[in-house]
Amino acid sequence: MRFFTQRKRFADLTGQEVLALAISSEEDDARIYRGYAERLRSDYPASAAMFDGMAAEEDGHRAQLIALHETRFGPAIPLIRREHVAGFYARRPVWLMENLSLERIRAEARAMERDAERFYAAAAARTQDAATRKLLGDLAAAEAGHQARAGELENAHLDEGTRANEDAAAHRQFVLTWVQPGLAGLMDGSVSTLAPIFATAFATQDTWTTFLVGVAASVGAGISMGFTEAASDDGALSGRGSPIKRGLASGIMTTLGGLGHALPYLIPEFWTATTLALLIVFVELWAIAWIQNRYMQTPFWRATMQVVLGGALVLGAGALIGSG
Repeated sequence: MRFFTQRKRFADLTGQEVLALAISSEEDDARIYRGYAERLRSDYPASAAMFDGMAAEEDGHRAQLIALHETRFGPAIPLIRREHVAGFYARRPVWLMENLSLERIRAEARAMERDAERFYAAAAARTQDAATRKLLGDLAAAEAGHQARAGELENAHLDEGTRANEDAAAHRQFVLTWVQPGLAGLMDGSVSTLAPIFATAFATQDTWTTFLVGVAASVGAGISMGFTEAASDDGALSGRGSPIKRGLASGIMTTLGGLGHALPYLIPEFWTATTLALLIVFVELWAIAWIQNRYMQTPFWRATMQVVLGGALVLGAGALIGSG
C-alpha cells in the first residue's frame, strides 16, 4: 500500500513517532477548542468558558507527553501530524466551525475525545511490542480522562439555567437566519406563483406551456427573493445572521414553493396534471401553516386562516382569469 500513498501506516510508527503524533494531536485539539471558545464568546460566554477549560486540559496533557518524550527519547520531537498517517482520525477544518450550531459544536467536542480514545485503544490491541502497547494504553486512558474532565467543566460552566438560556438563544438565531427567510420564501413561492400558473393552465389547457410558465415564475421569484433578502439587511444591527445564508434560504424555498405545483404539468393529460397540482398546493399551504405554528409560535388556526385562505383566494383569481 505504501506504493500508492506517501502516508505512513500507524502500525509502522515507532514508539517515538507515536508519542510525537500524540503531542501534535493534543496541540491541534487545544487550538480547535480555543477556536470554538472565540467563536462562542460573544453570544454564549458560559460555553466559551467551558472550551477554554478544555483547551487548558489539552495543554496540560501535551506538557505531560512532552516530558515523557524527553525522558524516553530526548528533547528533539519528530514532526509528524495526523495527515501524515494513513487511517488516523481526521479533524474538521477549522473554518467550517462558522457553520456549526451551538449544540453541534458541543457534540463535535465530545466526538473528538471519543475518536481519540477509540483509536488509541484499538491500536494498542493490535500492536505486539510491549512498550508501545503500554504507551498506547496510557494514551487511551488519558483521552478517557479528557472526557470525564470535559463533563466536569461542562457541569461547572453550564448549569441547567445557563444551558437553557444559551439553547434558547441558539434556537432564536436559527429561526432568524434560516426559518424566517425560508418561510417567507416558501410562502411567496407557493402563493404568488399560483395565479400565473393556473391562469396559464386554464387559459391554454396546454401542460407544457403551463410547465414553462411555472418554472420561469418560480426561478424568477427565487432569484428576486434571494437578492432582496440578502441586500435588505446585513444582519449587523438586527442580529438576523449572515445575509448570504438568509438569501439562500429565501431564494431556494421560493423556487421550491413554485416548482411544487409546476412540476405536475410535465404530465401530458391536462386534468390529471391539474388535479395533482391542486393536491400539492393543498399540502404546501398546510405545511406553511404548520411551520408558522412550530417555529414562529403563530396560533395554528390563525396561521391556517392567513395562509390557506390567502392561497385559496390567489388560486381562485388565477383560475378565474384564465377561464375568462
